[in-house]
Amino acid sequence: KCDVSKEDQVQSLVETLDSWGGLDVMFNNAGIMHAQDDDAVNTPEQIWDLTQNINVKGVWFGCKHAVLSLRRHNKTRGSIINTASVVALVGAATPQLAYTASKGAVLALTRELAMVHAREGYRFNNLCPAPLNTPLLQDWLGDDQAKRQRREVHFPMGRFGEAVEQAHAVVFLASDESSFVNGHDFVVDGGMTKAYVTPEGPAPAAPVNNASKASLE
Repeated sequence: KCDVSKEDQVQSLVETLDSWGGLDVMFNNAGIMHAQDDDAVNTPEQIWDLTQNINVKGVWFGCKHAVLSLRRHNKTRGSIINTASVVALVGAATPQLAYTASKGAVLALTRELAMVHAREGYRFNNLCPAPLNTPLLQDWLGDDQAKRQRREVHFPMGRFGEAVEQAHAVVFLASDESSFVNGHDFVVDGGMTKAYVTPEGPAPAAPVNNASKASLE
């Protein structure tokens, strides 16, 4: 358990791995999107600060201590993946200003670190997910079909993404298969950020998430 907004906890977490040979990959994925996050007029300052502390400082601390660990073990390769969001690339009329600003900061931070540490062999990339089909999203949408349609219409593939599709992208960025990918904003959104008029017709089936199965038989 680690509060990523507290540097001493992030440091302790990373140093625990040192006894097992140190880390090779760091995935800075912790983040919040607070219910009180709103527009410039209505977002409470404490919600702004809380969001930045977790979503931005947490990523910074994770990157910092990943680099220190890689150096301690004289490693010449490392992959650090930071979760941003498509909201850092496109605007929305349903404002969550603190969250959006935090994810924009993650994009900039990651690009900078990718340049700073490139000659050490440490790669930094952003994962930019679109909204995902999670229980949290489905509970939030509920039976409000207009609310659902307002969002689904932007997806050329006709559906929200699945968590397993993001996981596949992270595995690629973590692996040596992406050894020449650095400073990249890896957008996994089914084409949402490239769309203007989206297709009609039924949506193709989503992939099966084997991790959610009780058995693979």
